[in-house]
This record gives sequence, C-alpha cells and structure tokens, in this order.
Amino acid sequence: MTSYDDALASLQAAGRLPSVAAAVARGGVPAWQGCVSVLPDREVTSASAYRIGSITKTLTAVLVLQLRDEGRLDLDDPVGRFVPETGYAATTVRALLAHTGGLQSEPSGAWWERVDGGSFAELMAANDGTGRVAAAGEYFHYSNLGFALLGELVARLRGAPWWEVVRARLLGPLAMSATSYHPPADHAPGRSVDHFAHTLSAEPHTDTGAMAPAGQLWSTTGDLLRWADFLVTGHPDVLPAATLAAMVESTTDTEDYGLGLRRLTVGGRTLVGHTGSMPGFQASLFVDPVTRDAVVALADATTGLGTEELPGRFLGFAAADVRPAVTLWRPSPRPVPPRVAEILGVWFWGNTALGVEWVHGELWVRDLRSGALEDRFGPLGDGYVGIEGYHRGETLHLRRRPDGTVGHLECATFVWTRAPYDPRAPIPGGAAEQV
Repeated sequence: MTSYDDALASLQAAGRLPSVAAAVARGGVPAWQGCVSVLPDREVTSASAYRIGSITKTLTAVLVLQLRDEGRLDLDDPVGRFVPETGYAATTVRALLAHTGGLQSEPSGAWWERVDGGSFAELMAANDGTGRVAAAGEYFHYSNLGFALLGELVARLRGAPWWEVVRARLLGPLAMSATSYHPPADHAPGRSVDHFAHTLSAEPHTDTGAMAPAGQLWSTTGDLLRWADFLVTGHPDVLPAATLAAMVESTTDTEDYGLGLRRLTVGGRTLVGHTGSMPGFQASLFVDPVTRDAVVALADATTGLGTEELPGRFLGFAAADVRPAVTLWRPSPRPVPPRVAEILGVWFWGNTALGVEWVHGELWVRDLRSGALEDRFGPLGDGYVGIEGYHRGETLHLRRRPDGTVGHLECATFVWTRAPYDPRAPIPGGAAEQV
C-alpha cells in the first residue's frame, strides 16, 4: 500500500465517506489513482463517475474566455448586452466570473440543488434583480445565480445549448469522454450520512436546468486530471496558457479568486483549481502551475471531504513515505433500533454539549466542542455498560417521564438533559430503564 492509499483511507475515515476516489499527477503525468468504498449495496471504483458540483463553473468560465479571445465580447461588457431580460443587466461579465457583482448566492425559489430546474425564462422571472445583496464591486460574494447567466450568455452567442457547447468546444478537444450531463451507468450514488446514527440516506440526482452551468456535471478522476493539466498548459483548440494564467489573477484584496478559478496556498505552493459540492457529493481539483503536479478527489457524501485541505495531503509527500495504517469508517446498518433512536443526538451535562452516536451496536459519547470521544457504551444483556472512558463499567440508565418519553439519561449520578440545566429534569434516582 502506498502513502497515497493511506492518505485516501485517512480522508475516508475522518470524513465518514461512503466512497471516495482520488488521483494524482506528477509533472502532468498520471502517477496514481485509488478508490475506497464501503457502500453496502453498490460497487464503486476509480473509474466511476461522481457529480463534480462547482468544478462545472471552471468549464463555463473557459467558454466565456474563448468568446473574449475571439472578440465576441469584452469582459467589461454588461451582461444585459447579451441577456437583456435579466434584472442584473448592468453587471459586467468580469464581475459575474469573479463573484463581485453583488448577486445573491442562490436563486429564489425551491432549493435548486435538490429539485429539477426549469427554463431560463422561469429562472429570470423568479430572480428579477431585487435579491441583490451588495453593490457591484463592493465585495466578493459567491453566486451560483451569476454562472447561470454566464451559461446563457454562452448559449446565445454560440447559438446552441450550453451543454452542447461544452461537449463540442471542451470535452471533445480534450478527450474527456467520461464527463457527462447526466449520471452514466457506472456512477457513485449520492449519499448523506446521519451524524448520530451513522446511517446512509439517498440524495437526489437532479437535472438543474437553467442552473446547470453552475454545478450540473458528472466526471471521473481520470477526466479531471486532464482538465487540471489543461488549466495550466492550455490547448491550441481550447484556450492558450496565457489566457488561463490571467484567469487566476485575484480580482479582490480579500479572496484568492480570479475569473472562474481560485488559488489555494498549500505548503508554500500556489495551486489553481476549484472545489465543488452538490447534495450527496463533494469534489476538489487543484494543480500546481509550476510543476504541473495535480490532485483530484471525489466523494459521494454531502459533507466531510475537506476539499481545501486534501491537496496538501497528496502533494506534500512522496509516494514511498510510510504512514500509519488507518481503520476505515463504515456506515451503520439500517434501521436503527427504536430504543436506541430515541436517545441519539445532542445532550447536555450542565452546559456542556455532548453528542450520542450509534456506531456498530455501541453508543459513543463525544464532546461537541472538541469532537473528542468521551465514553463508549457496549451491550450487556438488554442494556449498555461503559467500556471506555470515565464511565467504564458503569450502567447507562434512561429516566422516563410519566408519558413514557425519555426525560434524561443518567450514569453514576451524572445527569444528561436535552437542554442545558433543564429545570424539568428530576434529580437523579427514581424509576429507570437500562439502555
């Protein structure tokens, strides 16, 4: 097992990721790829596709810069020159690319990441400009809505839908045949991990419609390594390296974000790329413009990947480095037993918040400030007994109210309540049920 494999296992365990795939290039040449999957009902490999979220924006931005290089637009043109019906007509193309146009972060209406999107006309009708959060140029404010406008600009100037332009002008020349609009047959399923039960829930694979240029696409680690190298070397049929270099120059004093691309400083290196997320998925793509070293990681979990810290894990060591073995995280089986489900979640000892989790038949108690594991309770007959921590050997009790609901938990006179210093909780003692 290489250190790359160990780093991937560490990501999976720390983030509670149902599956995670990653790949590394050294000097522009693919050097390693791997995948860890603990999905109980699906085979996922290094060749499987994942949703890439906002990495999609980097493709949209390149399409806009192609038009600029062709003289079809100027970055300081107002977007209303190309999309006159928008309520943000005075906002420049440059400001939309740089997220400095003052647009709200998300479009009005149902949460676009979780429901199928409608037409561009419907999007504009629901977002007439009144949702603006700042004046143009006032400060950096990330806006998914802004990239929907840019995608429509591309479609109108090219005379074809945004996705058709992506395929013809980007994916074809770069041989990125595994990148798609919809999930292919071999894809990772979007999942959300219950924080306390450690169980998996399915997330939707929506068609985001007019919002697609902001985060619709699916891809693989192999295709994305090609894209990462393109972002620093260019391609004669897509965009020259000089234009790409200009895209990463920061446009504000407070954010390392350029024109659809961001910069990330890791261990003295300045990397170029983007992160991405959609319900059930997270993604990270960064490349060193000097060395062409790159790392891509894709996970089918709504949270947990650590998209900004992972480049340092993979690019900061040699493949031969020795790292300690990691125990993989694995989801708990469903369903959660009812007598366990009723006590999962947040409890308080005085004012100290604790989280009670169900992990493979054990109850784990964590300090929610630090995340430190305080106690583990294992099964003993019909109840649970402390097997690690201060309460080792002690029995955990449920104290029930007259209506049968759990009022508080008690272990060796320590009382845990659902609210800090809950005045409704009786003093320790009285009728109890072991958990």
